[in-house]
Amino acid sequence: MKLAQIQEKFIALRNHGLFQGFIIAVIVTSALLIGAQTYNDSNAEISAIPLWFDTVIDILNSFITLFFLLEIIIRLISSESITSFLKDPWNIFDSLIVITSLIPLEGSETVLLGRLLRIFRVLRLISIIPELRVLLNAFFTAIPRIGYVSLLMFIIFYIYAAVGSIFFAEINQELWGNISISMLTLFRIATFEGWSEVMYESMAVHPLSWIYYLSFIFIVAFVFLNMMIGIVVESLYEEHEKENRETGKGESGEVHWIKEHTAEMELRLERIEKLLEAQLKATPKK
Repeated sequence: MKLAQIQEKFIALRNHGLFQGFIIAVIVTSALLIGAQTYNDSNAEISAIPLWFDTVIDILNSFITLFFLLEIIIRLISSESITSFLKDPWNIFDSLIVITSLIPLEGSETVLLGRLLRIFRVLRLISIIPELRVLLNAFFTAIPRIGYVSLLMFIIFYIYAAVGSIFFAEINQELWGNISISMLTLFRIATFEGWSEVMYESMAVHPLSWIYYLSFIFIVAFVFLNMMIGIVVESLYEEHEKENRETGKGESGEVHWIKEHTAEMELRLERIEKLLEAQLKATPKK
């Protein structure tokens, strides 16, 4: 059997729906094992888990690790080359998780590190399920713009905290004693956690202090929150459009396909025109 035929079979296996579903089931099983092991790590006096539980978990963890290694090998063989395999950051991410899972840490002082590394195997769901990849990419794309909004929000927090500390420190030192405590209080107000009690306490001394609280809530809870939501929604839309262009799905995928084929047709027409011009010049005149 030729190498190309073997690669085609591995590609078909990698893209098969049952194989993808089995991978997801193994990842979910790995997550459940991590959760089940926490029950065994609890108080032994009240734990009703039998003694053979650790042995079963170790066997299942070994099977999961070997399966993940096999799955990475299948994806590597089905790729065009090692370079193309490493170009995809998700392949590098999955490979690192599998390689760290192969490190023998059990029975040593680093057993806790081994369990922590197994927890990260749950993140492989992101690389397997396309929608999760789109959501994560949208999140990372939105972070820079959200950072600027957060910086502006911090400035507003700082200004309001300074004002609150100046006017309300004599009323309640625990809430407005200094600027750092005042910022924590404002965060509590922004999350609507007992903010009305804080406001009425201040209004007992400063009747117009409701303007301070309501203006802060309007700016932070309504304006800035909606700005962040808008950035996330826009980033998510852009990632969906990018995914559709790459996969050829949806309206944007069709438009992208039309543009590509139109560009190819224009190039072919230019080549034909050049060939015709060359033939006309080469033809002797009578």
